[in-house]
Amino acid sequence: MLKPVLLAMLLLVCVLPSSAQMKDVYIPGVPPPPPSLDSDRGKPAQEQPRLQPHVDLVKLQQEADDLARTAQTIPTDLAGVRQGMLPKDIVEKLKRIEKLSKRLRSELNP
Repeated sequence: MLKPVLLAMLLLVCVLPSSAQMKDVYIPGVPPPPPSLDSDRGKPAQEQPRLQPHVDLVKLQQEADDLARTAQTIPTDLAGVRQGMLPKDIVEKLKRIEKLSKRLRSELNP
């Protein structure tokens, strides 16, 4: 009684690992799987050279000049605030300065 159980266990121990190795074996009547579409599969990823985007230097210079001109008007506007006069366009100027600054920063540091 003990021998059939040992024989069955021995058979399972020997058959299971061999069936796991049979996954790459061709079986007649079954077509082989198609090759992988991912040509880089299994290869280490090579770093692609980064192309620098085209930066329009003339446009950047114009925006920087506009930013400087707008920023130069802020101290006089604040002097008016100290005297109790709030210039109506100071908030728009500050928003424009912020927008130009963000644009210049993103163009120069992608």
